[in-house]
Amino acid sequence: MFLIHTSMECYPAAKTGGLGDVVGALPKYLHDKKNPCFVVIPKYRLKWFANQTYQEVHAGDFYQDNRKFHFSIQQVTSFNEGFPLFVIDIPGRFDRNGIYYDNEGGWGYGDDCERFIGFQYALLNWVNVFDTLPDVIHCHDHHTALIPFMMTQSPEFSRLKGVPTVLTIHNGEYHGQYHFANTRHLPAFHWKSMGLLEWNGVFNSLATGIKTAWKVTTVSNSYMDELKYNSAGLEPLILREERKTLGIINGIDDEVWNPETDPRLPFHYAVNHIQPGKQMNKKALCEAFHLDPDKPIISFIGRMVREKGADLLPDLFAHLLETRHDLQFVILGTGERWMHHRFAELANHYRGRCAAKLEYNESLAHLIYAGAEFIIMPSRVEPCGLNQLYAMRYGTIPIVRAVGGLRDTVIDLNEDPQNGYGFRFYNFNLEESMNAIERAINLYYDKQRLFEVQQKIMKLDFSWKQAANQYKNLYKSLVNRG
Repeated sequence: MFLIHTSMECYPAAKTGGLGDVVGALPKYLHDKKNPCFVVIPKYRLKWFANQTYQEVHAGDFYQDNRKFHFSIQQVTSFNEGFPLFVIDIPGRFDRNGIYYDNEGGWGYGDDCERFIGFQYALLNWVNVFDTLPDVIHCHDHHTALIPFMMTQSPEFSRLKGVPTVLTIHNGEYHGQYHFANTRHLPAFHWKSMGLLEWNGVFNSLATGIKTAWKVTTVSNSYMDELKYNSAGLEPLILREERKTLGIINGIDDEVWNPETDPRLPFHYAVNHIQPGKQMNKKALCEAFHLDPDKPIISFIGRMVREKGADLLPDLFAHLLETRHDLQFVILGTGERWMHHRFAELANHYRGRCAAKLEYNESLAHLIYAGAEFIIMPSRVEPCGLNQLYAMRYGTIPIVRAVGGLRDTVIDLNEDPQNGYGFRFYNFNLEESMNAIERAINLYYDKQRLFEVQQKIMKLDFSWKQAANQYKNLYKSLVNRG
């Protein structure tokens, strides 16, 4: 099979979260000489892109609202992550120093509709001249969700009408909604198809993709179920299209996330030698933040936004730091300013017991996964979650709210003592989250049981191999249907 994945993000080129990780890993497990898998993203004015080499493979023009845009498709010849990476260079659209926001000023871009449509238009312009058409085009999130519509409703791309499409919803909170006048930026389409673009009175990209893609997937079974009753207004549509929906749990790249070989760790360790390895990494982590290696560390790594439940943590941590002296917290991430201030205040007030690094730091994240005993994820919404999977690969036990992929990947020790390996709480409040942490601290002081749970989670297989096989079966079913 010949596959194309298209997205706004792909690690290590451009990443803001799990979307970049997925698009940077899954194709690695799908691509080989007999089954090529291309990834296509925009060309941003970011540091990574400036350090690469390129070869142009196609060039063309498209019009948006009577304005002509030139574009260039370039293969990144210096990219060697296991699959071919192509970028679309559209001067005036993506040559900016941020993916969705200006990295210096912090403001969003006011022309996202035109930018995203232009990217999709240019991609199909290129695919349309292929001698051999792809077997499947896989679109990720609302930024590329209009591709199935263009392929089936635009006469310009009638040659592509029979190519199967898959749309994966990584985050159903974001729809790509615009005023209906913005449909003028699309390539010409049949006027009778106008209804496919509308949902709740606006031009809704994600809704359009759900209506027109051959298959709609999400990144966990539970999240697929949750979208049916909580998807910011798309609930009736997802229920109506339920027959073509499927949940597939994300995987992790176990070549990158491997404590035996991870170049970002000061000390390597394997499942049979967990304790010495974690203890040495914990010592390095404690030295960096002036913490006590004899006390348990509960970590938070991620975006400090409401969706991730990070707004629960300042009060939660403050209460526990006031009432207990046998635990410590390490916080890594960026997000809303008020949370930055609260975490900075906590770190200053409880110096030696609470540490906060308010930045994106990939190397430090690896050290925290290796050195901490626990990671907390109190998410309001978590389509899949990758941090809990990374943590378990390093023997760090998850404390999670039971939503989405967190529910699917973490089994509570109390609910299933035989098979459990983590801690879950259900309601978003201080009482339940504190109870989960109390249970985790009790486990910490039962050293034999702690070691057994750490061994169990390090042996779990959440690699992309399993998820990739499910995607392969999905693609084959669509190709056979086509």
